[in-house]
Amino acid sequence: MSSPATARGGGAPEDQGAGGEAGVERGGRGTWRHAAFHVATTIATPAAYAPLPFAVASLGWPLGVCSLVIGTLVTWCSSLVVASLWQWNGEKHTSYRLLAKSIFGPWGYWYVSFFQQVASVGNNIAIQIAAGSSLKAVYKHYYTADDGAMTLQKFIILFGAFELFLSQLPDIHSLRWVNAICTASTVGFAGTTIGVTIHDGYQIDRKEVSYSLQGNTATKIFRAFNALGTIAFSFAARNSGTHDISLSEIQSTVREPVRANMYKGVSAAYTIIVVSYWTLAFSGYWAFSSQVQPYILSSLTAPRWAIVMANLFAVIQIAGCFQIYCRPTFAYFEEQVQATNRSCRSCLWRLMYTSAYMAVITLVSAAMPFFGDFVSICGAVGFTPLDFVLPGLALLKTSKLPDNLGSQYAVKVLSAAVAVLFSIIGVLACIGAIRSITLDVRTYKLFHDM
Repeated sequence: MSSPATARGGGAPEDQGAGGEAGVERGGRGTWRHAAFHVATTIATPAAYAPLPFAVASLGWPLGVCSLVIGTLVTWCSSLVVASLWQWNGEKHTSYRLLAKSIFGPWGYWYVSFFQQVASVGNNIAIQIAAGSSLKAVYKHYYTADDGAMTLQKFIILFGAFELFLSQLPDIHSLRWVNAICTASTVGFAGTTIGVTIHDGYQIDRKEVSYSLQGNTATKIFRAFNALGTIAFSFAARNSGTHDISLSEIQSTVREPVRANMYKGVSAAYTIIVVSYWTLAFSGYWAFSSQVQPYILSSLTAPRWAIVMANLFAVIQIAGCFQIYCRPTFAYFEEQVQATNRSCRSCLWRLMYTSAYMAVITLVSAAMPFFGDFVSICGAVGFTPLDFVLPGLALLKTSKLPDNLGSQYAVKVLSAAVAVLFSIIGVLACIGAIRSITLDVRTYKLFHDM
């Protein structure tokens, strides 16, 4: 382990501790409940729930169920690994990239930095499309005329403007009450959507329901690849991996004992995951079979008031999730301009770079509102390297293994197997996602009103 002085060399820039890293504070003030709010906001969002029934439908019951169970177990373990290494080797690592740098050296820093930005940007594009879709669904409930109707792009812009406002809050800890409301909305969204899904399922003639995979052999294979990326997004980005992107940042806002409080926060968030993710994934596939839409709310039909509630819960929850994911990017900008205090100059810089960020995200979301495709490619390219591959390698590198030799061997084999397996899955999922985006671009024009 290199000294702090040495760590500042080696080719990677040194993050500025509390001020420079996504809301990291000197001496955390948050409780385990605050940590649970932040973690639950990142892992249990409608953008993660919504595509799971479609992913299961693309894999079929046996493989779909196995994929959900494995995704939950692997990402839960990876979150505990990252949380346990936060104070590795006697030093507190205030971000995931600094942790990677201390373990792997400069390449670890740049590895995490690159994939963190890809995952964060891709995730926010996907969830902004989801937010716009939910807002439009609420609008269509009250405005049924065809002439003069607002398009999806207008709702995406409105949501972007609101996120620009929230982006002026200085750090993650300042979002704690926002995320508390978002966590409550998560429960409301899950309960409402699952209830309406089961209601709709019973309205369908079950004798006509088919769970067979759709399309020719090539279509089935590529849809399966795409589904793996979707599940990687849902569980890496949310189930625990996502907070691998921001877990160290969140952990730095937690008061002592940090590790115990973080474990409690993660465990509380996982209670929400197991109950809500699995229930919605299975009930959605059961209700609509292979005809389920990539965004589950698009498949719901009645009662309409409940659908409106589910969409409103979705927008509220997504608003907080978006902020968690854009913070690493904002931290990078702050490092470049050295605007970490609360002066007028730093506020002006913050308004400038947050505006530029929101403009880019909003433009891409409005131009290519293909929700399912962005979810899949984001999971394949962004989250899989960070959440399935790197934690296992870190565990092997740091020798944080059981004392028993047999257990050590088992952990080493399992960690290596997970890293290799999910590297392959990431490549396959990326292929499937790129193919889907290519087909959509051929079918729809840019700025298509989905």
